[in-house]
Amino acid sequence: MREFKNHDLVDDISKPGVRYEKRPAKLPDGSVAPGLYNAWITLDNPGQFNSYTTDMVKGTILAFRAASNARDVSCVVFTGAGDKAFCTGGNTKEYAEYYAGHPQEYRQYMRLFNDMVSAILACDRPVICRVNGMRIGGGQEIGMACDFSVAQDLARFGQAGP
Repeated sequence: MREFKNHDLVDDISKPGVRYEKRPAKLPDGSVAPGLYNAWITLDNPGQFNSYTTDMVKGTILAFRAASNARDVSCVVFTGAGDKAFCTGGNTKEYAEYYAGHPQEYRQYMRLFNDMVSAILACDRPVICRVNGMRIGGGQEIGMACDFSVAQDLARFGQAGP
């Protein structure tokens, strides 16, 4: 079998609060599609309703890049851990600690956030936002960057601010 180059930006894409895993793709009859996978990118901060930290934003960017580069991935499922929230936006504790009163730092953070949205939009695979619970604020923004959403019956969508 032909050996291909690795085009990932970094070898280790793991960051705290983001899980990237490949699960076997299934055919309509329920059998496994040989050699095909679905990439699952999970925001894993359920204690704070999957609000994203700076490290989680970085991990999400790297995970979407890895999914785009994986030749055996057919689609991406973007979700949140637990059943309370897909994502409620940026982590307010981190905002208060690092970004409040520091406009240059916040500007750099927002550039990183925009890079995360761009990574979702630029993904070479269809991206499904799997909404379990709340999708609020920045969570709504990253969810809208996905190709489409699938939501549980009790999902709630909203946007903070005016």
